[in-house]
Amino acid sequence: MNQEKIKIAIVGASGYAGGELLRILLNHPLVEVVQATSRKFFGKKVALLHPNLRGLTDLKFCQPAELVKCDLLILATPHGEVMGNLDHYLKLADKIIDLSADFRLKNPADYPKWYKLNHPAPNYLPKFIGGLAELYREQIKTANLVSCYGCEATCAILGLYPLFKEGVVENHQVFLDVKIGSSAAGAESSSSSHHPERAGAVRSYKPTGHRHMAEISQELGSNKVYLSATAIEMVRGILITSQILLNKDLTEEDILGIYRKFYLNEPFIRIIRDKMGLYRFPEPKILAGSNFCDIGFEKEQGTNRLVVVSAIDNLVKGTAGQAIQALNIMYGFEERIGLEFPGLHPI
Repeated sequence: MNQEKIKIAIVGASGYAGGELLRILLNHPLVEVVQATSRKFFGKKVALLHPNLRGLTDLKFCQPAELVKCDLLILATPHGEVMGNLDHYLKLADKIIDLSADFRLKNPADYPKWYKLNHPAPNYLPKFIGGLAELYREQIKTANLVSCYGCEATCAILGLYPLFKEGVVENHQVFLDVKIGSSAAGAESSSSSHHPERAGAVRSYKPTGHRHMAEISQELGSNKVYLSATAIEMVRGILITSQILLNKDLTEEDILGIYRKFYLNEPFIRIIRDKMGLYRFPEPKILAGSNFCDIGFEKEQGTNRLVVVSAIDNLVKGTAGQAIQALNIMYGFEERIGLEFPGLHPI
């Protein structure tokens, strides 16, 4: 007997995150995308904005006001959109996955600090479960409301979570250097994305005060998270180099044991320990299109400094793939369905 497919609508489907959601879900055997909204491009075929989907679907963008009831809403809207309209969205679906920052932070006092606004629905903040399966798999299984993390936060949290939870980080302090591709800025063009300005760039755009520090601090349980972000000439991908000091005399084998303790059976975490070849440490280039997070590390000889290197595709594990992994868990599907693509090499 064939299983009835889960009916899904994507709100804000014309952006890069929406395109990735469509790319993956159109090939997911257990779901059906019934609506995809765009205020700007309603009435147009989704392949106009996402040309890689030509021939795969005849779906057209509709207006948000045209949404009808479905099983699951995936919200890929700008920050601030969902928090003021959640009651409306709850009338349209029993389950919601939100890709924005609107329900990521548990303390409503953090929103004025990081997003310059007062949260209009603080009573819902504890009802949203974090979207990272590696941290919240059991809670996601029974969740109706899931909030996915930002791409930089996802890469940082996954790279560092085992070390902080194991209590081996001196003073609970970490310094993160983030290098990120242009797609993280979204599909809307700006002066910074103009080709003569972006080409060849190694541009420090947020050396202090990055919003994703709030999510990282929340999940690592530390208020000593220091992040600096640099835009580089790459479309997809994030590479984070994190530096901590260990509070114990640990070998690299000890560190590997900590990562294995937390991630041994995780389908999308790979601990990179190669001793030969070009890819001895994580490289976002080879992760393009995949849902993997690759993590590597090296302890400096003669000191207690540990350097952790983590990499993801910001549009997949950092956005759409994270949501679909959570979707699979919410509905009791095998977790890797739709997310099996391994990336490309060379690219």
